Amino acid sequence: MAANTALGGDCPIKKSDARAQQIAALKAYPQPQRDRETTDLVKQLIGLEAWHHARTIATTVSGPFEVATGGIIAAAQAAGKQVLLPKVMPERQMAFMPYNGMTSLVRSNFGLLEPAYDEQTVNNAPDLVIVPGLAYAMDTHVRLGFGGGYYDRFLAKFHGVSISLALPIQQVQTAFWPVEGFDMPLQQILTIN
Repeated sequence: MAANTALGGDCPIKKSDARAQQIAALKAYPQPQRDRETTDLVKQLIGLEAWHHARTIATTVSGPFEVATGGIIAAAQAAGKQVLLPKVMPERQMAFMPYNGMTSLVRSNFGLLEPAYDEQTVNNAPDLVIVPGLAYAMDTHVRLGFGGGYYDRFLAKFHGVSISLALPIQQVQTAFWPVEGFDMPLQQILTIN
């Protein structure tokens, strides 16, 4: 995709510009196509050995232009797995807590649905974490996130399995954004073949 190339040769565009570009592209992506591709990605996910071995699955409640996570949550619950969702914490940290249904979620200052904080239910050691993002570099497995650094901080200390689900529009061969030392690569990126 021509838009996903570095501008000015070796000098990538700023991350903020890359994010804006990807968000615009995702918002313009046809919903029926996104739905079909999301269904395919979720089927791939639940076929993985890492999925079958996981007792706890961390994911998010997706926004309108992201890969929908409703199917992941439903599949995990149907398989008897505990679903964990992140709560944004001070100092750009996250606390993962059990998902107890949509009615138990509150809207964060960022406009995201998340669980209310309960120190006794925090589980920051899920077996499998589904990491959201805007774009994914296939050569290095780094992702272009939403800009807060929350997942990079979490992944730097995480010892479980990290996977992202990437729509074709989110896949690039090489990062067209600056990759910094704190950008944590993912273990696996599922794609549409």
